[in-house]
Amino acid sequence: MEEKNRNQDISIRVEHLTKVFGPKPGKILKLIEKGHSKEDIFAETNHVLALHDVSFEVHTGETFVLMGLSGCGKSTLLRCLNRLIKPTSGHIYIGDDDIVEMNADQLIETRRTRMGMVFQGFALLPHRNIIDNIAYGLEIQNIPLKKRYEAAREALSLVGLEGYEDQYPDQLSGGMKQRVGLARALASSPDILLMDEAFSALDPLIRRDMQNELVDLQDRLQKTIIFVTHDLDEALKLGNRIALMREGKIIQIGTAEEILTNPKNNYVQQFVEGVDMAKILTAADVMKQPEPLVLISSGPHVALHLMKEFGISTIYAVGKNKRIVGLITVELALDAAKTNKTLEDIVIRDCLTIPLETPVSDIIPQIAESQYPIAVTGPDDKMKGIIVRGSVLAGLGRLEVSN
Repeated sequence: MEEKNRNQDISIRVEHLTKVFGPKPGKILKLIEKGHSKEDIFAETNHVLALHDVSFEVHTGETFVLMGLSGCGKSTLLRCLNRLIKPTSGHIYIGDDDIVEMNADQLIETRRTRMGMVFQGFALLPHRNIIDNIAYGLEIQNIPLKKRYEAAREALSLVGLEGYEDQYPDQLSGGMKQRVGLARALASSPDILLMDEAFSALDPLIRRDMQNELVDLQDRLQKTIIFVTHDLDEALKLGNRIALMREGKIIQIGTAEEILTNPKNNYVQQFVEGVDMAKILTAADVMKQPEPLVLISSGPHVALHLMKEFGISTIYAVGKNKRIVGLITVELALDAAKTNKTLEDIVIRDCLTIPLETPVSDIIPQIAESQYPIAVTGPDDKMKGIIVRGSVLAGLGRLEVSN
């Protein structure tokens, strides 16, 4: 039962995937087994070892980024996932089905219904208007006109292009064209989106907007996304996990923080050098434990006792299940003790709070302007931690030491 549940959480499983380009790829496998390098194989046989013994899993609903320099094999790997390129050996499981073993009809059905692909070059049909471009994939599936237009309009709405149905590709900007490409991939409601350098051709500002758009879409749709990029900042921004590739192999897989703080080897360390850690770390990484806290139902003397014991001048008040109510200062608590007021009467309810996932780069200007510690909250406004100037500096300092 546990194994079955684990597999339900896996959208794609790749096992020992190898791809050789050349007329006799099968013979090259023997050279690979003997330990011949990529360079040796090319010199001896004029065959290219594009992927070598690649294995990984992609969880349902995550954005998994394939990253590396040009020629590392990331785009080849992406195209193997939907069999645009046929692997030389290995297995690719989409759910429980091995796409490597599928016949032509099964492969077409999988591409049409379970996967969508977004290309770098938009690949729009210039003679079709926008709504027909988006509906094209449904048209070749013989979906009735009314249904495919309904799906296309819904996808167009998802990417924020309502009203552009009757425009043509040459009337749109690069960013808008890429939104159309994304809408076309979404129109068939696939479980998996494959995105190959999807934003690389865009201007920097438009590219950033599209990255933000994809993050927002993923929050709403929870698709399984495989995203290829050579841009480290883009990978760090988009990926739940990142696979760093080199010469057809995966060197390291991990979250952005795992790769940045614990690089597997010198290549990875050199690859990530110079990254602004304030953009990577979040409130969860630099917050302190929220101790002490005072129950809003207790009195001002309790708040004063806790502040004295811990040597602090402010304390956060919480209700049931550690839901934050607001902030109590020592001045307010002293006044309440003298005038028989309750904590409910004096609590500062409009205090600054931030979610766990807030980047440190966003926290720094807020903590600089705030005279009080900032509360970090999780779901349902539950208190998770507090941030003071020292905790931010300490968090960044720990990373400097670890690197």
